[in-house]
Amino acid sequence: MTVAPTPTLTNRLASLLAGEVEGGTRRRAEYSTDASNYRVVPSIVAFPKHADDVVAAQNFAREEGMAFTVRGGGTSTAGNSIGSGIVVDLSRHMNNVISIDPEARTAKVQPGTVLTTLQAQAAAHGLRFGPDPSTSNRATLGGMIGNNACGPHAVAWGKTSENVSSLTVIDGLGRQYVARKGTEVAGLKELVDTNLAPIRTHSGRFTRQVSGYSLEHLLPEKGRDLAKFLVGSEGTLATVLEAEVDLVPLPTETALVVLGYEDMIRAADAVPALLALKPFAIEGLDRRLVEVVERARGGVPELPAGGGWLMVEVGAHEGEPAGITHDRVAEVIAASGSNHNKVAASQAEAKALWKIRADGAGLAGRSPRGMEAWPGWEDSAVPPEHLGEYLRDMTDVMAEHDVDGVLYGHFGDGCVHVRLDMPLSDPTGVPKARAFLEDTADLVAKYGGSLSGEHGDGRARSELLSRMYTPEMMSLFGQVKNLFDPAKILNPGILVDPDPIDANLRRPYARPLTGGGKKGGGFAYSEDGGDFTTALHRCTGVGACRADNSGTAGFMCPSYQATKDEKDVTRARTRVLQEVANGQLIADWGSHEVMESLDLCLSCKACSADCPSGVDVAKYKSEVLYRAHKGKIRPKLHYLLGQLPRWTKLATLSPVIARIANAAMTITPLKNTVFKVAGLDEERPMPTMATQRFSRWAKKRGITNTAASTDTKYVMLWADSFSETLDTAGAQHMVDVLKAAGYTVLVPKKPVCCGLTWITTGQLDGARAQLTELLSELAPFANNGIPIVGVEPSCTAVLRDDLPELLADDPRSRIVAENTYTLAELLLAPAPLGPEELDLPDLTGTTIVAQPHCHHYSVMGWKTDSELLSRTGAEVVELSGCCGMAGNFGMEKGHRDVSHKVAEASLLPALRDNPDAVFLADGFSCRTQADGLAGRKGVHIATLLTGDLPGS
Repeated sequence: MTVAPTPTLTNRLASLLAGEVEGGTRRRAEYSTDASNYRVVPSIVAFPKHADDVVAAQNFAREEGMAFTVRGGGTSTAGNSIGSGIVVDLSRHMNNVISIDPEARTAKVQPGTVLTTLQAQAAAHGLRFGPDPSTSNRATLGGMIGNNACGPHAVAWGKTSENVSSLTVIDGLGRQYVARKGTEVAGLKELVDTNLAPIRTHSGRFTRQVSGYSLEHLLPEKGRDLAKFLVGSEGTLATVLEAEVDLVPLPTETALVVLGYEDMIRAADAVPALLALKPFAIEGLDRRLVEVVERARGGVPELPAGGGWLMVEVGAHEGEPAGITHDRVAEVIAASGSNHNKVAASQAEAKALWKIRADGAGLAGRSPRGMEAWPGWEDSAVPPEHLGEYLRDMTDVMAEHDVDGVLYGHFGDGCVHVRLDMPLSDPTGVPKARAFLEDTADLVAKYGGSLSGEHGDGRARSELLSRMYTPEMMSLFGQVKNLFDPAKILNPGILVDPDPIDANLRRPYARPLTGGGKKGGGFAYSEDGGDFTTALHRCTGVGACRADNSGTAGFMCPSYQATKDEKDVTRARTRVLQEVANGQLIADWGSHEVMESLDLCLSCKACSADCPSGVDVAKYKSEVLYRAHKGKIRPKLHYLLGQLPRWTKLATLSPVIARIANAAMTITPLKNTVFKVAGLDEERPMPTMATQRFSRWAKKRGITNTAASTDTKYVMLWADSFSETLDTAGAQHMVDVLKAAGYTVLVPKKPVCCGLTWITTGQLDGARAQLTELLSELAPFANNGIPIVGVEPSCTAVLRDDLPELLADDPRSRIVAENTYTLAELLLAPAPLGPEELDLPDLTGTTIVAQPHCHHYSVMGWKTDSELLSRTGAEVVELSGCCGMAGNFGMEKGHRDVSHKVAEASLLPALRDNPDAVFLADGFSCRTQADGLAGRKGVHIATLLTGDLPGS
């Protein structure tokens, strides 16, 4: 059913819709995959504005014989939100809660509504939607309906199908109707009544039987509920235009009990006894998952002794007295069969414990042996009474096929989650992966289970349904499909007449891209086997980058939060780059599709910290720019902003030259002409050059690079190019702070640059030259145990992160990286590295608006700075998210609007709300942004600690 894309076809569809319609290569690449292992390039991508648009698009597809696939958040791990014809994204426009009826406890929603949007509005009425998958901050209700999503609280409130009362739909024949109890579709009642025995025998056997069509809802004793039947049909029978869902009361009181067992399988054995106690949730954790989170996050809350755990949430159900929660906690502990338990002492502690589970789900993209781990068998389910047996057999099958992964899941429903290191990195491993999947499908059928417990079958499991269901049931599924969609335009290749599970795989056909970490190459990708392609395929597509995580102090992804365009999100950028790696849709790193995809990337590195898979688009952007422009004339901006330290060094050769340069840039016509020629935003002011470089200031004060005594506590203060030639105050005040803390301050013999601006513009050989010179100055000190402390966070991050990746064959790079600190890290480090005593100013009564630099947050982390500020007694308003300047990004022509929108997300509102607060920003670009957009002068943390504040 593949129809070749043509401008005529795209334009014809565009003429029928109020929303956007696109058929460009870049857009098709962005929507060619989801969170699954599969890649199917669509012909057209459409963004309907309302239900009439969806109807028009689906009718157009039927008339043209094109596949029609509906997509929400694109977080499907089974490949059921990609298709070869028209893909419609309902999340851009059709994303509103239409109404909430608190009395009836129902809500009407558009299918593109993100679950957390509904939850927030329902909470105002003391209500919530029961199911809550881990992707709830980007998963849409339409997608949840398509897959029959669940989450941990399905134990209490059931699957999505149990929480839907009606669906307004259009089916494959173009018929529109409201599906609910009693709604009839021609021929359906007769088909069901003819097959009552097999439906009663094989459908709805246990709570998590999601695979196949849920025909049990059409039984007469079930009320022939068409809406509940359509839930989980994965868009193969009808398209949802609007949904009415049921809401449940928020629990008045809950408690979390964590139970420790010898291993996870023994934990699974305990589940049936606990289910009798009416828990809200029972989640299973394996020690290996906890270890993954511990390594990634730097620690986890204390758990009871054991190698596997159950997290059991209990509480008062509606109509029960609140005091029953205490009794249920005691009952759970008594029935657990475990002597090791922990009851969360507060909701905050419970939230921290739940976060282990949430973080683990995202971090399982690598198996315990460090290999790429994939979905495909990530949500099988069996009746809970068989869960322990199933896990024992499944681990045996994994060992037999030499496949590994971290097991966890919704144990209260018998659902097991795991990403497995199946050999999908090249075509030779595909038959081995198939053999494993076939054996595990047979195993789940042996225990009366379901191939899918909540994610749907999609392309990953539909071919395997014949191993779970009888031929009679498979025939029945096909007959149902023919009643709704005889032309098979709705999500073809899924459930009925499925594509093979090993067709359209994405990873095996991507070319290896090695050779970095040294002159003439890009980055080393030491954590990805030295392969750029492997790094790009870190992206699993789960879409955490689409979520607004500012409420949880996250920074990713500022460009997407500003534009709400899939093009500008971390996931889409990696998808476009993966297309270059596989060489099929896009062949050239320098193509306009690639450049357009990366244009609004701020290179903030937030994804490297917030993405559960560790994707680092800032690094990939540098790599791409390096590969695209190697041996060619570069854009003007690369020579100007990309080599900025050269020009600021020239402009500050003497105080006279600096004053002349500063004066010239105050002449607006001259400044605007220079900016226009350079490709800079003419509305931006020119940063002021320092009339006295920091190194000259230090020299006048007798600060040298000589460590003369073995008894002295030395520190090497490294002033980067920004702190050397543009804003020297932070470096100067660091001298005062470090001396007061008992250090003898050293500075390099000559100023050295880290090459940050070369890196961000992809001039990696130039960056290596800068870093090699830096190593000559700094490595001897690091090698002798003298800590290096940086001033500018982004440059400090280069030494910690980029340096070992660009000079991988120089052992000095690792030594310098391991001995470089921020000021806060050094001051709070235990002696002898840290000071023997630390005397901090009392800032009680002072309000501080603190903007962590993105690279500081992403590479070093900002917790230490937060701790340091808390010790001063100041009231700190800590911002989350990028300031919007992001180095050269905000200065470039064409970026101002996005830069301003990013600033409006957090920075500018906080400054308006706190007009008298001290604005703390270690990053030069953050201070520049606040000054340019709000007229607020920012200070470095060293300036704050000296008390030398503006106006003081």
